[in-house]
Amino acid sequence: MCRFVFYQGAPIRMSELLTEPDHSLINQSFGSREREEPLNGDGFGVAWFAEDSHEPALFRSVSPAWSNRNLQELARVVSSSCFLAHVRAATQGFVSETNCHPFRRGRLVFMHNGDVGGFDQIRRPLLSRLSNTAFDDIDGRTDSEHVLALIQDTLAEQDDDPSPVVLLDALRAAIDSVRELTASFAPHEFTYLNAVLTDGDSAVICRYTDDDPERGESLYVNEGRRFVCEDGLCRMLDPGEGGGVLLVASEPLSDEPGWRKIDPNSALLVQDGHIVDHIDL
Repeated sequence: MCRFVFYQGAPIRMSELLTEPDHSLINQSFGSREREEPLNGDGFGVAWFAEDSHEPALFRSVSPAWSNRNLQELARVVSSSCFLAHVRAATQGFVSETNCHPFRRGRLVFMHNGDVGGFDQIRRPLLSRLSNTAFDDIDGRTDSEHVLALIQDTLAEQDDDPSPVVLLDALRAAIDSVRELTASFAPHEFTYLNAVLTDGDSAVICRYTDDDPERGESLYVNEGRRFVCEDGLCRMLDPGEGGGVLLVASEPLSDEPGWRKIDPNSALLVQDGHIVDHIDL
């Protein structure tokens, strides 16, 4: 069910998330430790924010992350204060570039690890709820992009510079819609929704399931003053101090003690690398 990493804080190189840590995202693409199936080779994607561009950059490919030389070259030289990176194990939608995460809508970026229960049964009624704009913006067949379409419609009624609370409300509305549709059309199915939604400044990160919480997908957070990779060793300086650097990952990138599990059925509200609130869903 995929693996991902989100970073916000002082600018770092993409390689400090994707290739340099002991359990980097590329290593998780072929050696996941917290999934029964260790491979996440059905494509990948990376989004990052640049100071001189309103919209984030996006690079996606159907090739496995571990064998893509273009990704290796980009990771070596690209720096940003906000990254979203995702390696895919397809559960909904075939293997194609349009189905690779993250997904972008203007300045907004979204990625998801998990599965919307009964998606084949709820997809058509879900589409009927969308505006023409959100409907037309769907390029692929993943459950994730359809959840983003629900979010997109809610945020269309808000300001262009949403706060973490506004992002949370939009995510909650999408989860409520999915729960309602599943109850009507696939009542015995469960949803697993680990997700990140951000505009580069504000962000909301959730770990959610309507199944037994212990069966939810893994998700960890590490915060501190700075994340550094030196001589092959990657670590958070002053871990847990909340110093303006935030890392969220499906699995810890390293064995350092600063990583902690995000509570099941909860959301982190983030602003400029700081956790500003922890909300139950």
